[in-house]
Amino acid sequence: MDLQALPEGCIANILSLTTPLDAMRHSLISRTFYSASESDSVWEHFLPSDLESIISDSHQFSSLIAAYPSKKALYLHLSDQPLLIDHGRKSFQLEKRTGKKCYMIAAGDLTIIWGNTQRYWNWIILPESRFQEVARLVDVCWFEIFGKISTMKLSSGTQYAAFLVFKMMGARGFQYYPTELTVGIVGETTSYTRSVCLDPSLEEGHLDHRFQGLDRPTERSDGWLEIEMGDFFNLGLEDEVCMKAIEITSGVWKRGFVLQGIEVRPKIV
Repeated sequence: MDLQALPEGCIANILSLTTPLDAMRHSLISRTFYSASESDSVWEHFLPSDLESIISDSHQFSSLIAAYPSKKALYLHLSDQPLLIDHGRKSFQLEKRTGKKCYMIAAGDLTIIWGNTQRYWNWIILPESRFQEVARLVDVCWFEIFGKISTMKLSSGTQYAAFLVFKMMGARGFQYYPTELTVGIVGETTSYTRSVCLDPSLEEGHLDHRFQGLDRPTERSDGWLEIEMGDFFNLGLEDEVCMKAIEITSGVWKRGFVLQGIEVRPKIV
């Protein structure tokens, strides 16, 4: 069958059953495919059905609809620009190729041991952060950060990964013992734990043997560092995912770690 001979509406229905990436690719086939791929009926299918409830501030939702009247324009905006939600304690974004939901939990919405004691942690403003404040480590020997997110907020039937998002500014004390990163579903007996080297400036040859072969952070396009904490498959059930970064074994005092948050996004294999 010659698909180009189909009515534009039929082509739009077919494209809505694919992915955003497929729709953009097929727009190059012909004028008919291009016109069909631009239609609101296609891109409304790629937007989350609960978008308005995700953006709890109705004024914010109305402003977005007014600024991006076409569904494709709204989709591209949400995939290119993180949107602050939950009173600035989280950000929401769409994964551009698939339309899957992505969240970053701000440092202020995480549990940081001694996080509210100025002797150990400070809350500072960094222009490059998407959140109002970030947490700067002053000096601790007990390094522990904990966060959680409901799987109902995420796209079902999707493999997700959690990433610690941070900077190192005059870091010290992370070279003596690896940091443990853990991701797991609350109530389940199994969880994913890995040991990593958080400070990318440390030279591997000068580190203890416990660091050999461990993953290190990579730089993101926004200039922050990130390292994968672990992954999980979201079945779409009503569960909570717990994420933890901890180093309490060495007893060494650490400083210079700046936490923006934990990002949960689809894992690209």
